[in-house]
Amino acid sequence: MQSLTYWFMQKLGLQQSLQQKLSPQQIQFIKLLQIPTIELEDRIQEEIAENPALEQVKDDNYDFENSETESEADFSYSENNSPEDYDDENNEYDNETYEQDEANDNMHIDDEYLQAEESYKTQDNNYNTDDEEKNFPIAAGTTFVEFLEMQLGFLKLSDKEQIIGKHIIGTLDNDGYLRRELKAISGDLTLTYYIEVTEKEIEAVLKKIQQFDPPGVAARNLQECLLIQLKRKKYEEVHTDEEKRIIDWAIEIIENNFEEFTKKHYDKIEKRLGLSDEELKSVLKLITKLNPKPGNSSSDSEGASSQQIIPDFIITNNNGKLDITLNARNAPQLRISPSFADMLDTYQKSKRQDKGIKETIAFVKQKLDAAKWFIDAIKQRQQTLLKTMQAIAEHQYDFFLEGDETKLKPMILKDIAEKIGMDISTVSRVVSNKYVQTEFGVYPLKHFFSEGIITNEGEEASSREVKAKLKELVDNEDKRNPLSDEKLEKILKEAGYHIARRTVAKYREQLGIPVARLRKNI
Repeated sequence: MQSLTYWFMQKLGLQQSLQQKLSPQQIQFIKLLQIPTIELEDRIQEEIAENPALEQVKDDNYDFENSETESEADFSYSENNSPEDYDDENNEYDNETYEQDEANDNMHIDDEYLQAEESYKTQDNNYNTDDEEKNFPIAAGTTFVEFLEMQLGFLKLSDKEQIIGKHIIGTLDNDGYLRRELKAISGDLTLTYYIEVTEKEIEAVLKKIQQFDPPGVAARNLQECLLIQLKRKKYEEVHTDEEKRIIDWAIEIIENNFEEFTKKHYDKIEKRLGLSDEELKSVLKLITKLNPKPGNSSSDSEGASSQQIIPDFIITNNNGKLDITLNARNAPQLRISPSFADMLDTYQKSKRQDKGIKETIAFVKQKLDAAKWFIDAIKQRQQTLLKTMQAIAEHQYDFFLEGDETKLKPMILKDIAEKIGMDISTVSRVVSNKYVQTEFGVYPLKHFFSEGIITNEGEEASSREVKAKLKELVDNEDKRNPLSDEKLEKILKEAGYHIARRTVAKYREQLGIPVARLRKNI
């Protein structure tokens, strides 16, 4: 018993640990710092709606110098008016993983089918793309869903079939594919409309929708999408005997040799179908004219495929001096409501100081403090944004002068954080979803961050420079005998860029370039 008591005494004890937690104000500032310009206005309107002590001045003659905000319509950075350093010592939080958002280069049209097939397997119903869209005429002011429902209305369907049809149309993704299983759709209809529907009934309605315009809509995968278009082309158009043979070969390839087609094993296809090189070229030309993403035929596409970009910064070259201006929307004209401030003064001078008056004074003070904090937070956001953009512009000075991608220097978040004396995570939030307008176009701030690679001369080159060289090699390669990653690695090393084959593969994938086998053309 004594030994057991001694064991417990040995195990029990006090431990001190130092934990740092963010205050609600710090959390709010982090959120303000991260949101882009396009969302800031909504955030300000939300704050104004919740706090009667805060108001936005819309008078063009408003005196900013004597206002609470001391802001300007265009808040610019200059050495004579350096923003105050933001005290980040009490604002340590977990570093976010910074991911490079690389813009995909336009690829050969053959590869669009391979990418669409891959995206069908991996993406969810909210899949979005910036790839080139093929246009199909849709009535102005009509959304993609409305266009399909209009065609559904022309069919003689029962009430039950109409419900099934509308549900299928509503389930299509932005590419026009039906990615949901029929069994799951059956369950949806039971839960939503309280009707029992078999998979066979859903399949029957689906087949009718698949005959709608644009051709290929409501397909369940890329193979079915292409087959729908080819069969419609065969039976709905007039063709010469030669054209009919080409269509039949195309249907045979997509229906029974799809794997070989996606992997570009053209020699196997020629052997199986007994085709010559010229005949296969004609078939492939027909297939590549088909639309692998019929949902994107609509210029509207429910508005999902487009996103408005408002630059947060504007950089202009003034005879070699870079002038950085913050978008006017980032410098709102905010102030404390004079009437609300007068209200506090009136209550404080009131001779009546009962419980109700005291509670009112406390409420008014709380709203005034919140308004003052929000105004200061917006000012601090402006200063932090400009300070970060100034550091980026200084680091990438040569690029902003000429717009030459090869002059982008290696730069990571840590470089900017050390230069402005802030935490890496703060810089990450400033960079996130922010854009800068230059004389050469609009760029996301993440565009200017890249790794460094040592060249033969011992100089540091940007990974973006290496990617540009890699893309140039692929663009100029012999498409009948494309360069493998190993050959690309060798050529890059000869050019002075010492990178491993796995790095070549990584950069190639980031550029959206398929492997050599899939780049091969006959």
